[in-house]
Amino acid sequence: MGSLGAILKHPDELYPLLKLKMEARNADKQIPQQPHWRFCYSMLLLKTFAFVIEQLPTKLRDSVCILYLVLRALDTVDTMMFISVSNVPFPEDDTGISIDVKVPILKAFHQHVSDKEWHYSCGTKECKVLMIQFHHVSVAFLELGKRYQEVIEDITKSMGAGMVKFICKEDLGERADEDYDEYCHYVSGLIGLGLSKLFHASGAEDLAPDSLSNSMALILQKQDIIKDYFEDINEIPKPRMFWPRQIWGKYVNKLEDLKYEENSVKAVQCLNEMVTNALTHVEDCLTYMSALRDPAIFRFWAIFQVMAIGNLALSYNNVEVFRGVVKMRPGLAAKVRDHTRTMANVYGAFYDFSCMLKSKVDKNDPNATRTLSIIEGLQRFWPPKQKTGFVGALANYGDHVDANASIVESCFIYVCILHFDVYYLDMFEASKHN
Repeated sequence: MGSLGAILKHPDELYPLLKLKMEARNADKQIPQQPHWRFCYSMLLLKTFAFVIEQLPTKLRDSVCILYLVLRALDTVDTMMFISVSNVPFPEDDTGISIDVKVPILKAFHQHVSDKEWHYSCGTKECKVLMIQFHHVSVAFLELGKRYQEVIEDITKSMGAGMVKFICKEDLGERADEDYDEYCHYVSGLIGLGLSKLFHASGAEDLAPDSLSNSMALILQKQDIIKDYFEDINEIPKPRMFWPRQIWGKYVNKLEDLKYEENSVKAVQCLNEMVTNALTHVEDCLTYMSALRDPAIFRFWAIFQVMAIGNLALSYNNVEVFRGVVKMRPGLAAKVRDHTRTMANVYGAFYDFSCMLKSKVDKNDPNATRTLSIIEGLQRFWPPKQKTGFVGALANYGDHVDANASIVESCFIYVCILHFDVYYLDMFEASKHN
């Protein structure tokens, strides 16, 4: 009932939530009937990512779907726990792959994409289903246009090679700051390059500079790494460490020390430096989006970027990052998705969230001067008339209820809540974990 409580506190988010619910149902009904495409889109619908790509034109939507699933499968192989050949734990759920097995698969994965006979049992839950039934993805891949196929194969090959490069350094926490950006490039930046190339191959967009495409994906990866600290550090049987030593080493001796209450002050200072590092990509992202011509492609990117800056603003100076997962509540996320349609909307959202960030900066924080410099530089980036009007007052981010809500609106909310079905609640509870 947590979602219901949030709606009662934020009634303006009810309509976007209901709208998203209906779109989710319609997307499910529109899944192609061919077995291979039905499998691919069914796998995609397990992620909130599906609600963003469904607005793309069919051919482009298909290619983005396959790119995502191929790289999801590649990542499944890469993230399987490193084990020695002589000691293979967890054989019943295939969570372990020896380095001797993993490396050749990663190097050759771009060739497996077009092999309708290839599959590999590893991973857990839906990822294991994807790997076992990967032939469906291969069949769908072969139905894409040649230009789309070439992009997907090229990006898969580059990403596999990058993963092999880092495989011997299992914990990113042991790497330097420059390695952090390189790692993020291989696991995420290449997706940004791939998407830009797919959009260019469709004829809808000019080919964006690699540096801008890279930044579009790096900010998404970095905000994920930040908000997932608690889950990653408590991963069983072994913590997953992605925060770079170059940053956390200034504050604690071990990355896991950040989660202990006695280190809260240092932990928040470290967190703020991580957020500041991610903010360095925002200007590139705004430049990239301002050049897009196709409305559907623009919304595809803009929704992700607004969500990213929103999650960074929520995480900044927030010790709860070390106690659980801090992320935008489902209602606000639905509102972002519904209202993000033009560059003016993006400027307004970024301005609102940058103001939120600025208000949270502690002048005594070691990185306060750098953080404020980046935020103030960004606030000068967009036109004066496009500095507000997206999500409204900052009170909307808290637990404030508008006392002036009309009786009609209140009655509408009450009736909708009475008809709130289990499907709706389950969907948005599930979205918290994707």
